[in-house]
Amino acid sequence: NYYASSYNDGNEYASILVKTREGRPIKIDGNELSSINNGTANARVQASVLSLYDGARFEGPMDNGTLSAWSSIDQNIEKQLADIAAAGGAIRIVSATINSPSTKNAIADFIVKYPTAKHLMYDAVSYSGMTSANQKSFGKAVVPHYHFENADVIVSFGADFLGNWISPTEFSGQYAKNRKVNSGKKTMSKHYQVEANMSLTGSNADERVRVNASEMSACILALYNKLQSLMGGSMAQPIGTSIDKEIEKIATDLQKHAGKALVVSGSNNEHDQTVINAINALLKSYGSTIDLDNHSNFGQGLDKEMVDLMSEMNSGNVKAVMFLNANPVYSLPNGDEFKSALDKVDLKISFATAKDETAAACNYICPSNHYLESWGDAEPYKGMYSLVQPTIQNLFDTRQAEHSLLKWSGSESDYYTYLKKNWSTAMFGKQNGTTSASAFWNKAVHDGVFEAVASPASSASFGGDVNAAANAIAKRKSSGMDLEMVTDLSMGNGNQANNPWLQEMPDPISRVTWDNYLAMAPAYAAANGINNGDVVTLSANGKSVDVPALLQPGMAENSLALAVGYGRKNAGKVATDLGVNAYQFMQLADDTFSNIVSGASVTNTGVNTTLASIQDAHTLMGREIVKETTLEEWVAHPDAGNHRHKFELNGEKKYAKDVDLWATEKHPEHPKPNHHWGMSIDLNACTGCGACVVACQAENNVPVVGKQEVANKRGMEWIRIDRYYTSDMTKAKAKEDHVGKIDMYHQMEVAEANPQVVFQPMMCQHCNHAPCETVCPVAATTHSSEGLNMMAYNRCVGTRYCANNCPYKVRRFNWFKYSDNKYFDYNMNNNLGKMVLNPDVVVRSRGVMEKCTMCVQRLQYGKLEAKKEKRRPVDGEIKTACAQTCPTQAITFGDFNDKKSKLSAASKDERSYTVLEELNVQPNILYQVKVRNTKAKKSSGGHH
Repeated sequence: NYYASSYNDGNEYASILVKTREGRPIKIDGNELSSINNGTANARVQASVLSLYDGARFEGPMDNGTLSAWSSIDQNIEKQLADIAAAGGAIRIVSATINSPSTKNAIADFIVKYPTAKHLMYDAVSYSGMTSANQKSFGKAVVPHYHFENADVIVSFGADFLGNWISPTEFSGQYAKNRKVNSGKKTMSKHYQVEANMSLTGSNADERVRVNASEMSACILALYNKLQSLMGGSMAQPIGTSIDKEIEKIATDLQKHAGKALVVSGSNNEHDQTVINAINALLKSYGSTIDLDNHSNFGQGLDKEMVDLMSEMNSGNVKAVMFLNANPVYSLPNGDEFKSALDKVDLKISFATAKDETAAACNYICPSNHYLESWGDAEPYKGMYSLVQPTIQNLFDTRQAEHSLLKWSGSESDYYTYLKKNWSTAMFGKQNGTTSASAFWNKAVHDGVFEAVASPASSASFGGDVNAAANAIAKRKSSGMDLEMVTDLSMGNGNQANNPWLQEMPDPISRVTWDNYLAMAPAYAAANGINNGDVVTLSANGKSVDVPALLQPGMAENSLALAVGYGRKNAGKVATDLGVNAYQFMQLADDTFSNIVSGASVTNTGVNTTLASIQDAHTLMGREIVKETTLEEWVAHPDAGNHRHKFELNGEKKYAKDVDLWATEKHPEHPKPNHHWGMSIDLNACTGCGACVVACQAENNVPVVGKQEVANKRGMEWIRIDRYYTSDMTKAKAKEDHVGKIDMYHQMEVAEANPQVVFQPMMCQHCNHAPCETVCPVAATTHSSEGLNMMAYNRCVGTRYCANNCPYKVRRFNWFKYSDNKYFDYNMNNNLGKMVLNPDVVVRSRGVMEKCTMCVQRLQYGKLEAKKEKRRPVDGEIKTACAQTCPTQAITFGDFNDKKSKLSAASKDERSYTVLEELNVQPNILYQVKVRNTKAKKSSGGHH
């Protein structure tokens, strides 16, 4: 059964379909009816199904650390709330951003009952500076709705919009629309990224400009001044930067594309965002690439309210405080001080679903349901609604927070009835259909989404004070190293830190798992005698921690980066004490918590630790595994970059495919009479986000192995995303090295200081001339009549000959029955974590080889459904897990035998190639040459 629902944690949103088997949710896919995520889902959304089975979840309400009954809890809390309200004591509800209309109504009803109550919203990853700037610039304290698909030129100042910024799944889909090229579309957007830390978005940029983190504000102001100069306007206070030439180039490009340009910033500072607003107003972006009318409902939290709350608690004015999806003891920079202030409050209630640091400081825990057990709704953008519905009966004695608030407000209604009534009145009035309220509700529950007719986006009149912002920027002083707190692609804000799928998901840039680390430029590390894995003492903003160092190409030389989301102290057995807490280094500036601080210092402790990385070779060393070209070259020559390997045989040059040692008259090619399944991967669209990795893990019961086994190079992922940097070696030198002047087996190339980056998803290539099949002594791996390389697990005896003979290194050996390890199984007493297993896929045992099966269970299901309807499968109706979830739709799965399929069309594209084609193993996985929107290089230059 599939249930339409919504993932909506205040920081991230996706409309989803939840697959259940025997009443167990086991897999999440995107809802194709949603115009926001369009049937796709990122890694954190995919992994949230495992968090349902977290052994760290509360099993029932708790009174001062002891399990209690709801009736007793309700009686105690209602009495205390009534006494506090009668005495005029302040009651505060602290939550992350809430964009649920019905939840807001329930909170409003609670405040009617207790007039001294007030609702505060606070986001661990804050957009408070942006909303404050928009209030002063346009009279709207909102996060805009950005449209990257409408932009011909995109400039980002540290906004990781493909990774973590606001709505990355949606933005990735928009971004890819203007990045894909084909015979009918020979243009693509131009993307500039100005940043200190190498982000996922920066790694995808056409031109990436490195600046130190503290210089970013001056660069934003410099761009504004340059645009004003080009357009004949008056400049604000000028500030020189180290990248004035690059700023001039960017400004010129933006001016040429006014009306089709977009400039964004990841800064949480009101003054920076005010200047960004002024730039976009100059470029006529409002109404085109930026929509303030149909705004986002994320980022509603105000940092200053948390500062004021601390003062209120310290003064003794606050008598009761409740925490809903908020963990300030962990995520506030001054979390310890907040905890001390919290001790002065009489009544402290947490609605946390699972253990967290703030819940540990509360005297009552009233655990809310997991979202997959809940009813609810969401309005991620103005006028765009979706529903949350339960997909399983409550696993524990939990109750929705909204139900608790209604109960304490004196309402006899359960939350389902309350929600349905709201939709049957307020929402029903927003739709134009003539159906009854009951029919409207049923359709909304079935579809999962209801999107009202959007208002046309209009231009906006900028009313902000750029000069005041410029003066504030000019007054900032920086010294020493800059420290930037960044958001990790897997951990996010840390609310799912106890999820082992996310812990084992490698960072797309560093490829490190199970830890955060202090990223620094290799040049800075070399000058200070620091090596990869050295434990260093980081001091900044009056705090110090010991953390392993990582030498990260692309880092600005005077900047450091540390990911938030780690360093949890009360999270469950997976995440507790894993990594260090980066939130503590943030500082309050201009009423917002800044994620950039200056004056940091690093001291080497002399201790070295192991960083568990799944990739050690970071450049291609002259090999054409990834093929690239520039837009200019590709427009002139559609096969640009797609060099075909030739070799000499008997004095004649031949392609590898022309010489076949496999198929003979006696042993012809594998017949594929009915279907010939395959895949095409567009390297222009793949951003390296890793959604496919977690989707595959969930679909195919891929086990978690833990930090030490990852470090031992025993990761079990069926699909990985290889990341390659450009090196400082020229192609000519690489060729020279490969003929023996340098032993390439013992000397790795060194990435450039600011390298270009390319991502390549790599899974079993399902070779038609499969080397693994040739050497298996027990025929455990064989070829199907539909082009698939198959594995008979019960036949495998674990010789690993196939892994040795695989040129793509995509076969995985199960060394220690990983499905039973302590990281995968949350609750060893009742095997709760195993409820997520897909019964259609066998759980592999110790000593067995495994690898990508092209989701053969999905293939069989799709074929049977078509057979029941007496037809062939339609192109696109069967999708592998990786293809289905990909936010950019970079992966096309299909049937080569269907000549009208998208896959067949892709195979004829002159950009299509197979990896290591010179081996003539004839993979069924095609790749399409990556095209960059940069000028063609006249010289050979660097290579990956």
